Amino acid sequence: MIEGDALEFRHHHEVLRVEPWGLDSVRVRAANGPLPDSDAGALEAHPPASNAVVTSDGRLVNGELTVEIVQAEHEGGMPTPLVRFLRTSTGEELLAEAREHFWWPGARVYYGNRSGAGEIHQQFKAYAGERLFGMGQRTHGRLDHKGLGLDLVQRNAEVSIPFVLSSRGYGFLWNNPAVGRVEFAENVTRWTASQSRGIDYFITAGSPAQILARYADATGHAPRLPGWASGFWQCKLRYRSQEELLEVAREHKRRGLPLSVIVTDYFHWTAMGDYRLDPAEYPDPEAMMRELDEMGVRLMVSVWPTVSPLSENYATLRDEGMLVGADQGNEFHSTIRDKGMDVPMPVAFYDPTNPRTREFIWSVVKRNYHDLGVRVWWLDACEPEINPGHPANLVFHAGPGAEVASIYPRDNARLYAEGMAEAANGADGDAETVLLCRSAWAGQQKYSAAVWSGDIPATWDSLRRQIRAGLSIAIAGIPWWTTDIGGFHGGNASDPEFRELIVRWFQYGAFCPLFRLHGNREPRTPTGWDQTGGPNEVWAFGDEAYAIIKDVMLMRERLRPYLHEQLDKAASDGLPAMRPLFVDFPDDERAWTVEDEFMFGPDVLVAPIAHAGARRREVYLPEGSRWTHAWSGVTHDGGELIEQDAPLHEIAVYLRDNANVPLVSP
Repeated sequence: MIEGDALEFRHHHEVLRVEPWGLDSVRVRAANGPLPDSDAGALEAHPPASNAVVTSDGRLVNGELTVEIVQAEHEGGMPTPLVRFLRTSTGEELLAEAREHFWWPGARVYYGNRSGAGEIHQQFKAYAGERLFGMGQRTHGRLDHKGLGLDLVQRNAEVSIPFVLSSRGYGFLWNNPAVGRVEFAENVTRWTASQSRGIDYFITAGSPAQILARYADATGHAPRLPGWASGFWQCKLRYRSQEELLEVAREHKRRGLPLSVIVTDYFHWTAMGDYRLDPAEYPDPEAMMRELDEMGVRLMVSVWPTVSPLSENYATLRDEGMLVGADQGNEFHSTIRDKGMDVPMPVAFYDPTNPRTREFIWSVVKRNYHDLGVRVWWLDACEPEINPGHPANLVFHAGPGAEVASIYPRDNARLYAEGMAEAANGADGDAETVLLCRSAWAGQQKYSAAVWSGDIPATWDSLRRQIRAGLSIAIAGIPWWTTDIGGFHGGNASDPEFRELIVRWFQYGAFCPLFRLHGNREPRTPTGWDQTGGPNEVWAFGDEAYAIIKDVMLMRERLRPYLHEQLDKAASDGLPAMRPLFVDFPDDERAWTVEDEFMFGPDVLVAPIAHAGARRREVYLPEGSRWTHAWSGVTHDGGELIEQDAPLHEIAVYLRDNANVPLVSP
């Protein structure tokens, strides 16, 4: 059946609908009954299409993407409609559905439970030689996800954004926030939701840059990064007093070190859920904010979604249904030793999928933080970090946990983005919102969300994994990203081996969109309100490391105008500043295989040093350009694999075609 520029196919109880959804893109929905139409998904309101038409033979053509539905039969099998996606200009198959079995089931499988929901599968063909990128932020250490099975669930350091970019020329968003799994196997690609009411996905065609642009159009564009946010962010676990925090900021200024943001981490509050500074630790916050402002430094506060039963806000949140509920048991989903607790006690989580919760929490945060001058928010533990990790037991305003759990971090970011926008409008000012989030879902970039890579170990292996993780989440639509420089768990500031690691991590971190030091250094203590962690300031790692790190920090200052040019393009075109080589060089087959280098905008290639003791490394320079080593000035032709010297004070960085980027001090 043809409905305007959309196709709708009915087969037995199933309804299958394909409709244009922006340039070169379509949305596909299917269900055994009414089609799913929930705002829990990531897609924006119906965007304009580019002259989409339905042809006389029943194909939907939208720019470079053509869709056909065929009534496939197999000997001994049952007829079933299958969807194929083709490149319009060549007729080449980009992706096509495949049956799970020749007789039953088909490519779209529904295991209902008589509640209107159930387990669903969506199956596609697998293609030899295909490479698959994106999928949020993963800890497995791979850039190409082909051959892997991935859980679709939010966890600390595992950010599930179900968008994949294929080397075959398509991008695919599984527009379903249910807990599930995807298998990128050799014989099949299969998406599974453990509990859902139907199938919903978005697909687009084009070059990598075009795919990223269409995906941003469909899910929302990131805003422009405020100018202050590209500077250096200082943090440790944790500054336990106003004076301790201020003295670190003062020392930066005394040493002539750049500093844009300083952080007060968790347990600065009176109780989890009070959302205010503890006067015993911060006796004069107004004076603290004035002094920081005079130094040009912003304060970021850590705001957890956890609520202690000892909080002054707990009763209101509980009685008015603003906490995350439970199918079984009480509405407590983790434990921690917070202020006033001798032992870890249960804590609840607020429910940001509830508009009333967003309104109430922001009113408290505004009164206790924002009205003091705080404008930067660290949204920690926002997966949410439940223990045990059983999201199917949760009950949200938006629906059962099994169906919607993945949107928690997105709606938590929405809470603060909308609150900041409302406050700025009231003051006739620009909100300049930046939210540092530990988790994310598709479309979260439009809420000014930055993501960092979670509580990672302070090891060389971890550094290598971060390179892939940052590129993956950039492909998945999040252009603002960072790590804990040096890793979070461990690291002794006086250990020569760790000092080498943190130097190399700083060199890498200077080319990340956000530039931030954090970590729980040795000596570490058990989690609780009285912990602090070892020293983690740039002068704590010895004279040799400090001299190199200071030079890196000053180089980052010189790079900031160039970086903002690239992040402005991320806002307008969906093109992340930090990206795999294949985005800029899609016709270079080898560029699709390089996992430990990246482009920093169109003009800078970065090849981090990520092995202990390494003073050389191999670097692939993509074909079609000439590349100048930033430090020596030596120029190489593209298409070459070279051996590059990299003494401790240098990493391998190259300028493309004599680009004028101020890496070297004049």
